[in-house]
Amino acid sequence: MNEPHRIVVACLLGPTASGKTAAALAFAAKHAAMHATEIVSVDSALVYREMDIGTAKPTPDERARVPHHLIDIREPTQAYSAADFRADALKAIGDILARGGVPLLVGGTMLYYQALTRGLNDLPSADPDVRASLEAEAAREGWPALHTRLAGVDPVTAARLAPNDAQRIQRALEVFMLTGHPMSAVLAASERNDDTPYRFVPIALEPSDRAVLHARIAQRFDTMLEAGFIDEVKKLRARGDLDPSLPSMRCVGYRQAWEYLDGEIDYATMRDKGIFATRQLCKRQLTWLRSMPDRTIIDCCAPSATDDALRAVEAVVDENARRSRT
Repeated sequence: MNEPHRIVVACLLGPTASGKTAAALAFAAKHAAMHATEIVSVDSALVYREMDIGTAKPTPDERARVPHHLIDIREPTQAYSAADFRADALKAIGDILARGGVPLLVGGTMLYYQALTRGLNDLPSADPDVRASLEAEAAREGWPALHTRLAGVDPVTAARLAPNDAQRIQRALEVFMLTGHPMSAVLAASERNDDTPYRFVPIALEPSDRAVLHARIAQRFDTMLEAGFIDEVKKLRARGDLDPSLPSMRCVGYRQAWEYLDGEIDYATMRDKGIFATRQLCKRQLTWLRSMPDRTIIDCCAPSATDDALRAVEAVVDENARRSRT
């Protein structure tokens, strides 16, 4: 579909603790009399039920005031892929528009955003033999060693992944082994998927001072601990059907809490590792964001960050309104 005929959709993106939720709720509150804003989550952790504190999930009050989509839609035992997200997000956006509402995408899972805006790529299907080989290698040498190997053949993808992100490291190496090309190059070479009637406009909350964001991350992790995060993980463990290898339990914070409850590390180490892992996630999210040349950048460290982001979203919504009148 030609760009001039697309419905523009605002997307508030940013690393953890950058103030995305505050800006989204502020926009919804300010414009409640004009239109109903509905938030579509772009977050791979918020899809899981019973994982509330450690994911900084919107509170029941916030979700009562503004409808949220793609939250609490999977059990922690279940997988949820970028393809699943794309299908669910497109349906949610269409349903919101059909009701006369305004969809606002909010989150920091950049792989999901790429799947939504660029479409799904013709990557090779999973190969059981290649995966078995990589798993055997990881068992001998550890996933950080495979991450180093990935960095040698696909530094762009490696920069976005944690050294222990087994699932994604395995997939990136698998793609390289099957195609002979880095996964980042395969993704970059793919044509934009033009089968949706939407143009997604990225509004990026990014820090002018990384130290400010790091301080927020530490404060937020401590707030989660005070709110009962360890008890939340205890309840998840008590289910009996979860283990540290599941994608849900590999979410930042949950992996470290699990190690603490297993007695592998003490409380102080768990806290330090959780904060460090969150900082590393933030770094990867910023790497993704800075690869988007068309984004509108909002300094999330500025006192006016929420108002600045709100105005950027308003500009997108106003564009749709102007086009509907012409």
